[in-house]
Amino acid sequence: MRGFRRCLGPLLALLVAFAPARRGAAAQTTPPAPLLGFDTEGAAAERALEATFDAALDPSEQRAWMKRLTARPHHVGSPYDRENAGFLVSLFGSFGFETRIEEFTVLFPVPKTRVLEMVAPSPFTASLAEPALSEDATSGQKDEQLPVYNAYSIDGDVTAEVVYVNYGVPKDYEELERRGVDVKGKIVLARYGGSWRGIKPKVAFEHGAVGCLIYSDPRDDGYFQGDTYPTGAFRNESGAQRGSVADMPVFPGDPLTPGVGATKDAKRLDRKDAPTLTKIPVLPLSWTDALPFLKALSGPVAPEAWRGALPVTYHVGPGPAKAHLKLAFDWRMEPVRDVLAVLKGSELPDEWILRGNHYDAWVNGAQDPISGLVAELSEAKALGALARAGWKPRRTIVYAAWDGEEPGLIGSTEWVETHAEDLSKKAVAYVNTDSNGRGFLGAAGSHTLERFVDEVARDVVDPETNVSIAERQRAGRLVRGSTESKKEAKEHPGLRLEALGSGSDYSPFLQHLGIASLNLGFGGESAGGSYHSAYDSFDHFSRFIDPEFAYGVTLSKTAGRVVLRLANAGSLPFTFDPLAETVARYAKEVGTLADELREKTDDDNRNIAAKSWELAADPKETFVAPKPKAGVPFLNFAPLQNAVAALKKSAARYDKAEKERRPPRTTGARKALDEALYTTERALTRKEGLPLRPWYVHQLYAPGLYTGYGVKTLPGIREAIEERRFDEAQRQIAAAAEAIEACAARIDAATAALTSAPAG
Repeated sequence: MRGFRRCLGPLLALLVAFAPARRGAAAQTTPPAPLLGFDTEGAAAERALEATFDAALDPSEQRAWMKRLTARPHHVGSPYDRENAGFLVSLFGSFGFETRIEEFTVLFPVPKTRVLEMVAPSPFTASLAEPALSEDATSGQKDEQLPVYNAYSIDGDVTAEVVYVNYGVPKDYEELERRGVDVKGKIVLARYGGSWRGIKPKVAFEHGAVGCLIYSDPRDDGYFQGDTYPTGAFRNESGAQRGSVADMPVFPGDPLTPGVGATKDAKRLDRKDAPTLTKIPVLPLSWTDALPFLKALSGPVAPEAWRGALPVTYHVGPGPAKAHLKLAFDWRMEPVRDVLAVLKGSELPDEWILRGNHYDAWVNGAQDPISGLVAELSEAKALGALARAGWKPRRTIVYAAWDGEEPGLIGSTEWVETHAEDLSKKAVAYVNTDSNGRGFLGAAGSHTLERFVDEVARDVVDPETNVSIAERQRAGRLVRGSTESKKEAKEHPGLRLEALGSGSDYSPFLQHLGIASLNLGFGGESAGGSYHSAYDSFDHFSRFIDPEFAYGVTLSKTAGRVVLRLANAGSLPFTFDPLAETVARYAKEVGTLADELREKTDDDNRNIAAKSWELAADPKETFVAPKPKAGVPFLNFAPLQNAVAALKKSAARYDKAEKERRPPRTTGARKALDEALYTTERALTRKEGLPLRPWYVHQLYAPGLYTGYGVKTLPGIREAIEERRFDEAQRQIAAAAEAIEACAARIDAATAALTSAPAG
């Protein structure tokens, strides 16, 4: 961290030195930059409105709200979660919003029994506890805290030898196989990292394991990174990461009501038939509880990349360490309460701009999620003040505080599934935040909004460097990025949106309904180890993450501008050149993936053949011919390439028309153009969904089946190639091409609506 900041300092200093002079000179010679979707008069009015909005943002309010909301543990079903819902209703109401709670009833297990023992070669009992700290005022609320556990692990009582599996992702099992280590009938010990936690028990079960333990290694999340809490920000020896292990890449939300809202009268699956529950028992550990098992393992020494920072030689086993794992849960049905606050649009009330952040937490949850929620509250209060002063948004604004995100995006998913018909017709975009920190803007989302977010980021000033958050982000890419990222930052100075996988409440909007979505937040200078622990507290956050709440206000300015401009624009600020460029890159990647897999398969088979001859020629060897892999057939990517070409042409036509035409002024013309614009994202979906998981209908973005939070782009094609399902890959090429062509047709409809409307 310190080394990185030393490298970045000179570059930021240059940006700071030249930025005021550059802005000053520009102000004397050129008018303010135009805004997407606004004419000159509208842009001037919008900037004046945003200046008033900024002036209303108060970091001391964010501090006070965080302290109030994190005063007690507030997980799903807890008394303080209910109190927080009522508090949020009263706040949004006081801001001038029409406010309500929508309640759903969902499956939420809590532990009754948690036992982890080493029964050989020597006895040890894991504490499975995070002790109270005198420096952390809320860490001792034991009667109200959820204990250390993984939600949606099944009940189980197993005793078996232990095998260390590194991060427990598929490639780690390939490495174990090369070393002759089998996990069948064993309990695996994996470290956090490398993928989302729910992937670890999923892959372990597929390889025959009977239990899964997941610990936090200090190399990834502890003293190897810096001083541990409470001296420093990083996870201490007793800190453990709670979290859901439901198979969310199949579908998020309530495990018993896939695809439908979990209302009281909803038809529910029997729990034994719920596909997203784990198949083996799973438990998270601190490194203190994991260390005796690692010390007791023998067998091959772990590869260098598998070795953490604990004072032990890392062996993979199996044994002689043998563990007894016993888990039992109270499989409760609990309420989740979504708080919705509405500011009705004056001209286009049936076009909805949605803004959300969750409020439930595993324990006190200061950074995750309340740091993002207090920024949202600041925005809503400032918008309410503007409304009381006479401003009215053209489009309806909906602010949401979601419950039940931590167990699996439950509150947002159930709300989206319940209101799918209305949302499909009316939702323009969804803007999400979750955790917030300090440093660099992180922005991911629909590439139809990339240029729009770039404009917003250029208009928000970073509180530490006094340059725009866009300039600071680019400086970060130039210094810390990969070779490819640095090259792109030099050649393409604009902001680039990352693609969205999963892990927060944007997922049901984007990937289930095809609603253009964004996820925003700051980070890079606020690393720490409180995530999903009892130490994610107000004390930790206010000491180490954002002490002045300066980046809380900066997030409010950023997300607030996104909401304001979407609500006020004469025509929606969607553009399509970035989308076409991005889709072309994805198409090239999947073609290259197939070529590389073909070359690798051919090389592997040549090596197998050579090894077979070598073994056959040696009379001392018992000849066993290795099984060659099936060759990779030719895949016809022409449909995808043709669709990308059509998308590029449609995007270019719209870009030309948008530059030449002013936004339409009549309500009817504006409505027709808007609908054509925001339904371009819908066109990228297919009702059949993705292979093996029809809940996910978007053809460009999805969480990976074996990455979890990590995104797979063109997922139907990419995963079929990776998993060597080549007939499926060819079908998915056609499916993706069909969706991309449908998107191009919607862009053409937007161009026609723009060019046929009376000029403003």
